[in-house]
Amino acid sequence: METKVKLTKLVDCAGCGAKVGAGELAQLFEGFPDVRDPNLLVGFDHADDAAVYKLRDDLAIVQTLDFFPPIADDPFTFGQIAAANALSDIYAMGGRPITALNIMAVPEDMPKDAVREILRGGATKVAEAGAIVAGGHSIYDAEPKYGLSVTGVIDPANLLRNDAAHVGDVLIYTKPVGIGVLTTALKGELAGEAERELVEGLMCTLNRAAAEAARPYRVHACTDITGFAVLGHTLELAQGSDTQVELYADTFEFLPGVLDYASMGILPAGVYRNRRYAEAEVEIDADVPLAVADVLFDPQTSGGLLFAVDAEDADALEAALRAASPAVPAAQRIGVVREHDGGPRVRVRAHRP
Repeated sequence: METKVKLTKLVDCAGCGAKVGAGELAQLFEGFPDVRDPNLLVGFDHADDAAVYKLRDDLAIVQTLDFFPPIADDPFTFGQIAAANALSDIYAMGGRPITALNIMAVPEDMPKDAVREILRGGATKVAEAGAIVAGGHSIYDAEPKYGLSVTGVIDPANLLRNDAAHVGDVLIYTKPVGIGVLTTALKGELAGEAERELVEGLMCTLNRAAAEAARPYRVHACTDITGFAVLGHTLELAQGSDTQVELYADTFEFLPGVLDYASMGILPAGVYRNRRYAEAEVEIDADVPLAVADVLFDPQTSGGLLFAVDAEDADALEAALRAASPAVPAAQRIGVVREHDGGPRVRVRAHRP
């Protein structure tokens, strides 16, 4: 069903680029009561992708919530992207989604067909994940927003966290980079239809296949790359694991045209928020082009999974990821985990040695 609504024209910020900065979030939680529960395996104090609560020795629930303003003009596509983005947090923890609740805000005058298409897009993606939409909540607001609260399950023995990387691990990322830059170019009518189809298809792609492909291997840590960008989420992994991460700029796969747009200054506001948050702990070599550095701070709506895997399993995992997601064959070794030497937590080199 086609609608005449162009959703991105109704909002100032799009997708994960609308997120509150990581540094601001940390300040907002300062001084909260330190309530402890031994069954809460992962809470907000870990800056991880989802909360995990143990019900019994072999079963825990994984809970997340994510919503944002439209990053696509088509309502059905927007619904799919928002749902895929929310479901990704469950996959990043190693879990399996089972139920989802809609979270929606829409203008009172938005056509009912457009609202229905957003919900249909979300329901379609939840069904693809093998989960069920079990309800939700909606309000009127001047700007549309949509997302999901998702509950998943996991055996605690298989839990993946973002603070458990080992020195010597190889970092493998599963999607091309530059989603925020390319969607900004589309909103400014600088990019064409082929680029729209590419980036929207990428954002609609679930991380389910990647998560399932990784299960047989010695993955020590995992996170999904979303609003805080490659460098923000990698920094959280390094800080939480008390390690140092070395990234290689020439190993990243960037979406077509993204570096050109970045060189022209076509950047979402989230790039600057992410840079302010992370730059004190990130060292970027002088020979890394500015456009590349900017894109590594680019918020990735419905980005891929970042795995810290034992070096002996890296070849096999990379091959398994490429076989599992032939539509998104971007599994790329982007760096290694080092022992922290007291300097910046993340170092970006121009070339892999």
